[in-house]
Amino acid sequence: MNPSTTTAPAAPPDRHIQPVHSQLAALCWRKTNGGREVLLVTSSTGRWILPKGWPISGLHPGDAALVEAWEEAGVKKGKVTRKPLGAFLGAKRSLAGDDEPSVTKVFAVKVEQTVSDYPEADKRDRIWVTPTQAAELVDEDGLRAILRAF
Repeated sequence: MNPSTTTAPAAPPDRHIQPVHSQLAALCWRKTNGGREVLLVTSSTGRWILPKGWPISGLHPGDAALVEAWEEAGVKKGKVTRKPLGAFLGAKRSLAGDDEPSVTKVFAVKVEQTVSDYPEADKRDRIWVTPTQAAELVDEDGLRAILRAF
């Protein structure tokens, strides 16, 4: 009697896309009489986004997010969380013009002071809005979910 042999079905193609880039974002917020407000800035293309950028060698990721909050939104003083609130997937345009997958970790920054003179003041607009309003203004679904839960 010959033992029967079976072949395992072929594994489906890998549908998971591994992010090529990793960035950090600052969800800057303040408490007002009307509740929490978050700070959005415009991107180079005019979309509303959180201040975000690349990891900085030698800095904790939250501290690097705080640097971005200063450069892009004028947050002079704030307290940043050590753990991210969450992360979202997006796309980063390469120099060749291709969209490459990117994951962005979001750190909360309780804003204590902002100034109007900061490194990218002439390149960006900024607005304070409720988290719900912010979720309506941003493009990334994952970021919308983080803002709605905030």
